Parts: sequence; C-alpha cells; structure tokens
Amino acid sequence: MARRRKGRDISGWLVVDKPAGMTSTAVVNKVRWALNANKAGHAGTLDPEATGVLAVALGEATKTVPYITDALKAYRFTVRLGQATNTDDAEGEVIAESDARPSDDEIKDALNGFLGDIMQVPPKFSAVKIDGQRAYKLAREDEEFEIAARPLWVEELVMTDRPDADHVELEMTCGKGGYVRSIARDLGEKLGCHGHVLKLRRIWSGPFEAEDGMTWEQIEELARTPELDEYIRPLEEGLADLPEVKATEQGAAKMRNGNPGMVIAHDVEYGEVCWASFDGHAVAVGVFKAGELHPNRVFVRD
Repeated sequence: MARRRKGRDISGWLVVDKPAGMTSTAVVNKVRWALNANKAGHAGTLDPEATGVLAVALGEATKTVPYITDALKAYRFTVRLGQATNTDDAEGEVIAESDARPSDDEIKDALNGFLGDIMQVPPKFSAVKIDGQRAYKLAREDEEFEIAARPLWVEELVMTDRPDADHVELEMTCGKGGYVRSIARDLGEKLGCHGHVLKLRRIWSGPFEAEDGMTWEQIEELARTPELDEYIRPLEEGLADLPEVKATEQGAAKMRNGNPGMVIAHDVEYGEVCWASFDGHAVAVGVFKAGELHPNRVFVRD
C-alpha cells in the first residue's frame, strides 16, 4: 500500500518572483513547506542566478504543468560581449576573450538569424542527460562530451538597450526548451567577439507574469498562515492556452471515472486537445471527438 503524502490537499498555482541565488527546486520545497501542501512542482526550471516568474503547481494543478512548460515564455537578459565562459554565464570561468566590439546595426542584423525554427546546442553546464548522466556533472569532472543540437522556436528577439560597448540588453520570446545562455554564446560567436549572459530574468511564462509573483520576503512573512492561501491562483489558469468545452452533468460524471463524456463545444475541431469544465471547475483534459471529450488527465476535486 502506497504511503500517503503528508500535508494538505490543496490545488492551484502560486506564482513566485524567484530571487537570484536559489535553485528552482529550493523554491518549490519552500513553497510546499510554507503552504503545508502535500504535493508541488514547477513549470520550467530557472538557473540559480536567474530571477523572475517561477510558477509553482500545487496538488491537482501539477497535472497541468506540461501545458505551461509547452507555452511561450519571455526573457529579458544582458549579454557581456568580448568574453566567453565555460558555463555561458557570469558564474563560469572566462575561457576566451576578444577586443572586437560589434556596432548596434551589426547586433540587430545578427539577431535576425535566431528567429523562427532554429537548432540550438544546450550549454555543457545544463541538466541535459548524456548516456544517463547530467551534462553539468560530466562538465564538472572535465569529461569530454558533445550535446546534440535541439529544435527551438524563437518568436521574437530584439535589442532593447546598448548601455556601452561591452553590454547589450535583449528580450526574447521563445517556446519550450530554450537556453538563453546558448543564445548569448552563439550570438557572440556569430559577431566574432564571444559573449555570455550577465543577467537573466524571465518576465512571463504562459499566463503567469513576474510582476504578479510573490516575492521571497512575502512568502517567508506569510508562511504557515491562512493569508498565504489567498495568493493561490486557480488550477484552471494552467489551462489558459487550451480551448475550453462545457461538460454536461452526466458527461462530467463519466469523465471523472476516466470515460468519454458529453460536452458542449464551440470552434473546437475533431481530435483537438482541450479541457472540460463543469460549474466553472476543470474536470479533465483530453481529446474532443464527436461531441465527447476522451480524457487523458482527470482532476480529482473535493
């Protein structure tokens, strides 16, 4: 018999404005403790020194994490030109330098080559698995290895400021699996001057925005109090990018048992993934077929 998790059965999202110097896992653990929640996870890792939106899913909301992970995300970051590091950010050792400095027009022109469907090689100091081991572990042990390029959709990449010759500030909107450190590294190589990320902030992820997130100080102040519960956002926000269909009462009952149930749908195509609601609450996510939703994720609600 499986052991029951300790803590409260609470479901929803707590959006955190992650501070620098903490891992995403540490944030999740703190939130779980602060809310005395029995289950929590996050939608998209941020590097320890990065700041910005980290959406923490609680309880049944963890079933919606894939839809936030797959959603578009936006980053604001500063690239230090003239230096490459072994980690592709300011935490690493400088491994190459250059006196070359591109003009603003050269930078803008180079950014166009990173738009649309591109192939990107993740940093060697990343959580990518190589023959069952994390790349960062192999990198720390000075092992020789290669990481295969991966596809990435970049919707937008623009220069927002050029404080001085050594620095350029950029904003990027991209899809799942993007590494901002790789963008900085590859941009520096393309410009012939090297480059690495100096500062990084995720400004939004799917429906969640950093400016709406709780600060670390707020979480610590309200930890283990009823007031913190007031900041929990509905599970349904994690489904914002999927179309919604309305379940009938009988259809909702069937879907809760994992069976296809009747729904009322508008502008939803046969075979499309969507979510069904009943009385304003999510019942299931699944595939729409001929007036029914065939569930692949069912939400267990009180």
